[in-house]
Amino acid sequence: MDDLTIKLAAIGAIGIGAQWIAWRTGWPAIALMLAGGILAGPVTGFIDPVEDFGNLYQPAVKLAVAIILFEGGLSLNFRELRHAGWGVFRLVTLGTLIAWGLGALALRYAADIAWEPAILFGGILVVTGPTVIGPMLRQLRIGNRPSDILKWEGIVNDPIGALLAVLTLAYVNTTEVSGGNAIADIGMHVGLASLFAIALGVGMAWFIAYLFPRGLVPEFLKVPVVFALVILGFVIADTVEHETGLLTVTAMGIALANMKLDSFGEMRRFKESVTILLISGVFVILSATLNLELIQRFELRFILFLILLLFVVRPLSVLIPLLFSSIPWPERIFMAWIAPRGVVCVAITGLFAIRLEELGFEDADALMPLAFAVVIITIIAHGFSAKWVAQKLGIDQGPGRSVLIVGATGWSIELAEALVKRDVPVTIADTSFLALRRARQKGVETFHGEALEAIHEDHLDVFSYQSVIAATDNDAYNALICAELGPEIGRDRVFQLGNEEEKGISTLPSALKGRMLMKSAAGLLELLARREQGWEFKQTRIGEKYTLDDLRARLSGNSELFAVVTPEKIVKFFTSAARPSINEGDFVIAYIPPGGDSADEDEKEALKERAREARESAKTDVAPGDGGLAPA
Repeated sequence: MDDLTIKLAAIGAIGIGAQWIAWRTGWPAIALMLAGGILAGPVTGFIDPVEDFGNLYQPAVKLAVAIILFEGGLSLNFRELRHAGWGVFRLVTLGTLIAWGLGALALRYAADIAWEPAILFGGILVVTGPTVIGPMLRQLRIGNRPSDILKWEGIVNDPIGALLAVLTLAYVNTTEVSGGNAIADIGMHVGLASLFAIALGVGMAWFIAYLFPRGLVPEFLKVPVVFALVILGFVIADTVEHETGLLTVTAMGIALANMKLDSFGEMRRFKESVTILLISGVFVILSATLNLELIQRFELRFILFLILLLFVVRPLSVLIPLLFSSIPWPERIFMAWIAPRGVVCVAITGLFAIRLEELGFEDADALMPLAFAVVIITIIAHGFSAKWVAQKLGIDQGPGRSVLIVGATGWSIELAEALVKRDVPVTIADTSFLALRRARQKGVETFHGEALEAIHEDHLDVFSYQSVIAATDNDAYNALICAELGPEIGRDRVFQLGNEEEKGISTLPSALKGRMLMKSAAGLLELLARREQGWEFKQTRIGEKYTLDDLRARLSGNSELFAVVTPEKIVKFFTSAARPSINEGDFVIAYIPPGGDSADEDEKEALKERAREARESAKTDVAPGDGGLAPA
């Protein structure tokens, strides 16, 4: 028992460690988890999931996959189909049939696999899966349309691939037993079971939607109740027909995602965390099951199949369905290249390979090494090349470098102008069209509407912003913006103005405050008063000859350092609790009062002389900013 505890801890450490390394390096997380599982399993022999977990192995993996697909369904909102719906429909219908047929042909004639296993495995290979598409898309910015199409295809195709395998196995079983042709009966049976599974998932979603708003389930039990119903629905549908449980949990997730239940966003974030844990653990476990003997049996004929899968099957199964569509060709080509496989592909293959072996098909034992080969090759090929391909096709939008300011006031518009001078894109959002007029006159990009609603409705792409500043006159609304967007883009990247205080009583508890800008944590009324007094944003470049100490020496005691803009256009803000690091070449933006330059005339002349000497020796060492804080 102690040994198993250590192994469980190791699985968690490997999976989450791989996710963290992927975040730091930009490498595909799934590739790192795969490498960690292989090292812990077949290479060192430390983990042997089949032996370690015994009879719990397959049920645990199946339930984990069910929860992963349910959470994936929660991310599918019908509003995304406004610009991606027709493409999704084509890919999951005609595209799936093409991928199934071409995959089976490639398996039969390139890999020399018998027809029955080839058709079954070809059906499984139509899956791309949220376990790999999700992490990959998190590391890319390619626009909403291709991203949404790939996400919908990956999640919807998972249960479809399982059903195609079920159809094939049912046909093989019928043929082996009766020798007859019962395709119509099989199709009717599986079709009715699938309809039942979808209805069950939607029904459970409506059951939740009935219970929660009426207070029939307390807050602390909502997540456990959802989890219990997900598992219950999966087991019921799977009992009626194998693998239809995946349809149930996917339908349940999609239905819940579009019901707009109160507080469901918070519940979804919890499920996202659970899913990351499950993906990390399951993929490490499945990788650890890979047998070195099976790897040694990998034959050269399989290489031809993999080449066909990458360069023929996937491209044709995307490009043919999308012919005559309005989707631009660069996006079509990108989607035709991207099709990594993950947990679901390996898990389903392992289950059906066992059943084919029981029926006496000799080629069935080749499916598992082939499945792992497909996963490894597609993860390496697609995971490491996705960003490069997107850049070459011109659809890579690069990392988010814009700043979103919520609240159009004279102060926030001046801040936007200061950032724009440093080539940092800024968007100001406000519900007042009139308040945005001056920002438009200054050439600053604006958005008319409620910011949180716009982000939830995808009118604003939150991931295009490196920082969000809540600068309205409502402290509670500012804190709400920080609380809502913090989990999306990082809590260290959302800021708000300080609380306005009246008679020494803060209008908002400190526990609810976001990260407050500037050391003084001044509120909007204070900042507007400063603006009336003549305060303004000034900026200067820090170099070898003009250091931060020189800058501080020239500023009065009332002046405040506001932000740092790096040469890469990354903005780091000073807050009431943190000071960003400043390096040579960075621009420092300060907020200073009239006469904020406190150096006397002798000091000013000395600084000017140093600046002249610096320009003579190295003109690039000192580059005065637009605001004139650096010596002239």
